[in-house]
Amino acid sequence: MLTVVTPDEPTPVATTTGGSLIDEIVRDGARRMLAAALEAEVAAYIAAYTDQLDADGRRLVVRNGHAEPRQVLTSSGAVQVHTPRVNDKRVDEVTGERKRFSSAILPARCRKSPKINEVLPLLYLHGLSSQDFGFWR
Repeated sequence: MLTVVTPDEPTPVATTTGGSLIDEIVRDGARRMLAAALEAEVAAYIAAYTDQLDADGRRLVVRNGHAEPRQVLTSSGAVQVHTPRVNDKRVDEVTGERKRFSSAILPARCRKSPKINEVLPLLYLHGLSSQDFGFWR
């Protein structure tokens, strides 16, 4: 949580979550940017299909609120994400299954950034599991 600091008070070093203030600002910025990107992606998807209507004249692709919030591990730390949902009632003519919106930014069951998945094996290779790094001594 961010706090207001007056010139008479010392600058806070840590927040209630145990990290530094700059880390909290970075996480909050990452959360806001991710939320804005997801909202823009959903808006573009819905705008692409506004002309498709059912027999009653209702749109086949509409917004459907937000999914349950989830934590996503990024390079700036854990970020809580509220992903927007889309109700897509269009049916694939070949298979007969309903079409679904799939986010290119944040896939359905993504809990870690792909960069995190690349770095973790390297850290273990270089001694993370055996605590062979210099800063633990």
